[in-house]
Amino acid sequence: MNQDIHEAYRRILRSELIAAMGCTEPIAIAYAAAMARQVLGKKPEHCVADCSGNIVKNVMGVTVPNSGGLKGIDVAAILGILGGDADRGLEVLEGVTQDQIEETKQLLEKDFCECRLVPNVENLYICMHVSAGAENALVEIRNFHKNVTRIEKNGEVLFENDPVCREVSEEEAGPENPDKALLNISDILDFALSPEDTEMRALLEHQLSCNRAIAQEGLEHPYGAQVGRTLLPKEALSPANVRYFAKAWAAAGSDARMNGCAMPVVINSGSGNQGITVSLPVELYAKAYGISHERMLQALAISNLIAIHQKKYVGSLSAYCGAVSAACGAGAGISYLLGKDRSREALYEEICGTIINTIVTVGGMVCDGAKSSCAAKIACAVDCAVTAWELARQGHVFHSGEGLVMKDAERTIEMVGRMAREGMRATDTEILKIMLGR
Repeated sequence: MNQDIHEAYRRILRSELIAAMGCTEPIAIAYAAAMARQVLGKKPEHCVADCSGNIVKNVMGVTVPNSGGLKGIDVAAILGILGGDADRGLEVLEGVTQDQIEETKQLLEKDFCECRLVPNVENLYICMHVSAGAENALVEIRNFHKNVTRIEKNGEVLFENDPVCREVSEEEAGPENPDKALLNISDILDFALSPEDTEMRALLEHQLSCNRAIAQEGLEHPYGAQVGRTLLPKEALSPANVRYFAKAWAAAGSDARMNGCAMPVVINSGSGNQGITVSLPVELYAKAYGISHERMLQALAISNLIAIHQKKYVGSLSAYCGAVSAACGAGAGISYLLGKDRSREALYEEICGTIINTIVTVGGMVCDGAKSSCAAKIACAVDCAVTAWELARQGHVFHSGEGLVMKDAERTIEMVGRMAREGMRATDTEILKIMLGR
């Protein structure tokens, strides 16, 4: 494998697999709010949160972590101002105290925070305005959850970055955050087959540790609709029932995360739900089949990178449910995991078949915001990905010319991404109108 590409893939994983607390959209609002207070240099007397439709959609129904069960853009903004630590990034609300939660409730009654829907901006757009007396500050985020593109204080621009960002990372594009156009299935497989990498091993093991812990929390306690607890088999894990364990554990992580659990999740493509979905099914299949830890980590690298590869066409937020891309990544990882006796060429074909079978089957699942039902969507997507892999393992792959199936997996990924990004734009608008009662 080309060494430059290998290093680029390492940087992609390093930039993508970061810890976040709670749903990343309200957390991004809290992050912007905490940073705005930091710029202002004092406690604000008023704040205004300008948000894109997709931000509004993904915050309406989800519990803000460390909020005492509260929901909403204003909750995330006020908590970020009162107790947020911008230096902690997407774990900005980790240090919130009970007193700050109580003060948030009081400020909610006083219309301290104004929330405004901003049309005709990027799908991921937040602009936080804070003021105290004659002083004011502004922090703007575009395209990615931590991508600050503008900072102002009292009308003076302190920082400005080009808002036209490529789908490269959660940070400003640069040498440490490579262009994801380098991603392709063949090189992803070669990357997994390359010699053990201590840094990547630690990164992937951290993802498993965090995501396993929140799933365990979701299985032990009644969060949301309790999808994971409902699906979990009573029998011990085995090859015969691992599909149901994979669905249950992934769903349970989302149950907890969507309903206020403050435990961190290592994300994928800016999403904790997607981070959970790419990782836990792979680990459970490895345990059920007695696969070595090393091969499991290789499969996990494939799962993460295949998911990121798809999302570079879809975009950060859209009407296309990201659980599909993540579950497809998990299916590809499972294919690699259980194909240890196959040649590299056979593995490649099976992974491609798994990808095609998954995304042309469940690729139409819509995102109607972050909330409890995300857990059920994850379970459905994981089930579809496992079916897709079982078909591909037997050489059964949907043919070119059948709907969105193109001449190969790469082209199919691209066209499904186009459908999600362009074709579902009107769907996204209509979903938001319905949710806002318009």
